[in-house]
Amino acid sequence: MKEIENLKKKILKEYPRLNKDSKFKFRCHPGVSCFNDCCGDVNIFLTPYDIIRLKNRLGITSGEFLSKYTIAPFDRNLKYPVVMLKMEDDERKSCPLVSKDGCTVYEDRPWACRMYPLGLASPTEGNEEVTDDFYFLLEEDVCKGFKEDREISVSEWIEDQGIAEYDEIGRLFQEIALHPALQGDQGLSEKKIEMFFMVCYNIDAFKKFVFESSFLDKFDVDTATQEKIKNDDVELMKFGFNWLRFALFGEKTMQIKQAAAEAVQAEIKRKTELEKKLGIDKKKNK
Repeated sequence: MKEIENLKKKILKEYPRLNKDSKFKFRCHPGVSCFNDCCGDVNIFLTPYDIIRLKNRLGITSGEFLSKYTIAPFDRNLKYPVVMLKMEDDERKSCPLVSKDGCTVYEDRPWACRMYPLGLASPTEGNEEVTDDFYFLLEEDVCKGFKEDREISVSEWIEDQGIAEYDEIGRLFQEIALHPALQGDQGLSEKKIEMFFMVCYNIDAFKKFVFESSFLDKFDVDTATQEKIKNDDVELMKFGFNWLRFALFGEKTMQIKQAAAEAVQAEIKRKTELEKKLGIDKKKNK
């Protein structure tokens, strides 16, 4: 993680800042001598949408995908859990989703892979030196794609690589991950970390939580929404983000059923009365 922080600092100080009209030369194809070389020994952080696309592409559950293809690095400076693609344990530290012929999940490759060789810096990442979004080029020595005779603008690259859809959904995740409530020193409790991880990364576990627990007895979710989130992982993820806003930050993004709310109030009242009684009993016994 320290290596990543050092790269961020270098980018802010040394890399030219590009906007959507900026142009650069780049092209990647099987004919370049470095084909696939950039796909090994690399840190690829996965977004919630990345995991949905990849696990559906591979025909496995999100839990199976997380177990087989990812790692969750620990860093005390992290405000929320992150997930990275796990490289193979070989000399090249190869990507498990890449063959000699190229990416085996190309149509559903992660956001970071689509963006390359572009990077994006945002003021929401807590960098005082970044006042507006800007793009930058990751010109690595191993990459020969920059020598290709093809000029393209940043906006054209974003459209060509299908990045806009990922960005749209990614912004919803950023609103959770970069919420002001997470930026303090206290951080999330263990239970809230588990909630965050389930919604954002283990979408199939969240689906079971919604439909196989008492969740729908507690929250007012109309029939149309229930049907939609049962059959569409992306809609379920968006629903989950709203639930996290409610559960983590106390925002009024979910409606509790009246009976459930009354039950909660009754339990609070019971505990309060019990605490008062215990306090009185203690005084009597002194």
